[in-house]
Amino acid sequence: MSTEMTLNPETRNLIAGRLVEAERGATFPNVNPATEETIGVTADGTRADMDRAIGAARRAFDETGWATNHSFRARCLRQLHDALVAAQEQLRAIVVAEVGSPVSMTYTAQCDGPISWVPYWADLAERYDYETPMPDTEAMGIASRRVLRREAAGVVGAITPWNVPLLLNLCKVGPALAAGCTVVLKPAPDTPWCGTTLGRLIAEHTDIPAGVVNVVASSDHLLGEMLATDPRIDMVTFTGSTATGRRVMANAAGTVKKVFLELGGKSATIILDDANLKAALTAIGMICIHGGQGCAITTRLLLPRSRYEEGVELARKSFERVAYGDPTNPANIQGPQISERQRQRVLGYIAKAQEQGARLVIGGKVPAHLPKGFYVEPTLFADVHPDSTLAQEEVFGPVLAAIPFEDDDDAVRIANNSIYGLSGAVTSASEERALALARRIRTGTIAINTSMWYAVDTPFGGYRQSGVGRENGVFGFEEYLETKVISLPARR
Repeated sequence: MSTEMTLNPETRNLIAGRLVEAERGATFPNVNPATEETIGVTADGTRADMDRAIGAARRAFDETGWATNHSFRARCLRQLHDALVAAQEQLRAIVVAEVGSPVSMTYTAQCDGPISWVPYWADLAERYDYETPMPDTEAMGIASRRVLRREAAGVVGAITPWNVPLLLNLCKVGPALAAGCTVVLKPAPDTPWCGTTLGRLIAEHTDIPAGVVNVVASSDHLLGEMLATDPRIDMVTFTGSTATGRRVMANAAGTVKKVFLELGGKSATIILDDANLKAALTAIGMICIHGGQGCAITTRLLLPRSRYEEGVELARKSFERVAYGDPTNPANIQGPQISERQRQRVLGYIAKAQEQGARLVIGGKVPAHLPKGFYVEPTLFADVHPDSTLAQEEVFGPVLAAIPFEDDDDAVRIANNSIYGLSGAVTSASEERALALARRIRTGTIAINTSMWYAVDTPFGGYRQSGVGRENGVFGFEEYLETKVISLPARR
């Protein structure tokens, strides 16, 4: 049995309720980053295919009752949840094969977690107060009642990345559908099957009307720009690099559409001088999870100068223990980079850090014992200047930059010295001291003393160039709504 048959992926796009090949039957290869082998092909969507998908989504929003039938949407989302649960093992295999994700991650963020979140969106579709009364008012001598109404934003263009594709497909499609929007999903070319297989489940196992969800996979990275520029799209949501996010925002400006962006990060872990250093740093090698390919990973380690060398040595020992390699091995937490291009990007940052005077403590190379697959050794740098390239730019690889600080004020200054503001962490023997510090760090999420903010009801997003808006929770649901106020004559 071939790998493709074992995985049983959907290779066609979903347009206007039908699973279809691309225009003229074009396909593109899907490569397993752990083996460098082609595991199958996917329909290679064109501009004509995307145009048809946008038209279908527009008609579904304008000509059906999808946007106003809250209970029907909830029922359809519950059907989708049932279908996802039934296909869970297949989806797990697809994630490992096309993403290179360690299989251990599929039991949390890469597969089981986002599937378990779908009922949250179904419940919210039904229980949300779409109309609420406002206090009566009088203006210009006219007494009035007012109603605050929330309505679906319209047609949503969703562009998703390759690092956690099933999670992010569902984190966009779920709340958008719950809010009453229709969707055109453009999955990343590196991981198309997480999107196209979702399309098949929707088409074959739910009552979601034709055109409400469309999935257009393509090898063309720029095809998603149609979602930002087309006037039939009311809102575009994008997760990915800040550089691409800027381009999405600029393209969307021409039609002044709503924009939700979840972008890059260069988050800091701050270990204060009163912390139990060994306990705080035993698991610091976890920043290498999934090859460090996560926007919220804390890739700057801020250590008190008074305990700096002790901290660097403990971090080195943690990096020595990082289990990496074959993502199908449950013992490994680090798999390959997504592609050779991405591996070379990471190696370029490593070379640049050495050129700029950082001290390579461990790693920094392609592992000799893994001749196949796009692997990079778990890598730790010390003596990284806060203004250097490694401290300022998102590497998206298994690379940690250790930076010394003098006192709490200096730690805050270094942590905030970034164009990003996505996440972070603070460790201290005093929760009160850690909380005071956390309140001064300009990030969208921050964890104190090994706690974890991650959950479906947590609004996730960042300050500054880490994005615009929030994903998940009620805040994330409301990103897909517009606000209307209706006034009526005051009751006599």
